[in-house]
Amino acid sequence: MRALLNKFDNFTRTCKFAALFGAGLIIAGCSALPDKTDETATWANAKLYSEAQDALNGKDYGKCVKYFETLEGRDPFGPNAQQAQINVAYCNWKDNEQDAAKTAIDRFIRLHPDHPSIDYAYYLKGLITFNDDLGLFGRFSGQDLSERDPQALRDSYDAFKVVVDKYPHSKYAPDAAQRMRYIVNALASHEVHSAQYYYNRGAYIAAVNRAQSAVKMYQNAPAIEDALHIMVLSYRKLGETKLADDTQSVLAATFPNSPYLPGNAGKRAPGKPWYQIW
Repeated sequence: MRALLNKFDNFTRTCKFAALFGAGLIIAGCSALPDKTDETATWANAKLYSEAQDALNGKDYGKCVKYFETLEGRDPFGPNAQQAQINVAYCNWKDNEQDAAKTAIDRFIRLHPDHPSIDYAYYLKGLITFNDDLGLFGRFSGQDLSERDPQALRDSYDAFKVVVDKYPHSKYAPDAAQRMRYIVNALASHEVHSAQYYYNRGAYIAAVNRAQSAVKMYQNAPAIEDALHIMVLSYRKLGETKLADDTQSVLAATFPNSPYLPGNAGKRAPGKPWYQIW
C-alpha cells in the first residue's frame, strides 16, 4: 500500500513539474513575439531614427518624443542617442510639456557637459521657461512677461546667461542676450505691478518699498520709470513732500520725456508693451 502511495506522489509531482515547464515555455514564447501594440517593435534603429526625424519635421511632437525615447532606450550608447535626448527635450517643449522638457534637457546637460551642442542645450533650457512668442523674431502673443512666474524667469535668465558668458561666439548668443534684456525688465515690471497693487489699496509704505526694490535691482530697466512715478505718488499720499519732489527730479533726469512729467502727457504710445519692438 505504501509503495502504491509513493508511486502516486511521484506521478503528481511529475505532472506539476510538466505543467509548470509547459507554462514557462508558453510565457517565453509569448515574450518572444513582437508587441503588436508597438509599431516600432520590428524596426531597425536606422528606420526608427528616420521616422522620429520625420515626426519632428512634421511637427508631430507627441510621436517625436515617443520615437526618440524608444531609440535611446534601445541603443543608449549608439551614435544617435545623445541627439535623441536633445530632440526629446525640444519636442516636449513644443508639445507644451514644459516639466518633461526641463527634465530632459537638465539630464542631457548633466550627462554631456562637453557635448558640441551644449550651447544649444542651455539655450533650449532658457526657451523652455520663456515665452518664445516674445522672442526677437517672434510675434506678439498678448502675454506680458511680467505676469509669469518670477522664479521661472530667473531660471530662464540664468540659462541664457551661460550661453552669453561661456559661449559668446555661439550663433544662439545674440538672441539669448536679447531675451535676457526682456527678462530683466519683466522682473522689474513684476515688482512695479506689486507696488501698484499696494498703492491702489492705500498701503503707501509697502508701495514705496516695492518700487524702491525695482529701482535698486534693475536700474536700467524701462519699468523703472513707472516705479519712480509710483514712489512720487506714494510719498505725496504720505505727506512726504520733499521725498516726492526729490524722486520727481530723479524721474525727470532719467526719463525726460516721461508722460508722468508736467507737459509731457501723450508722448508715450498708449497701451504699447515695453517689450514690443516691432
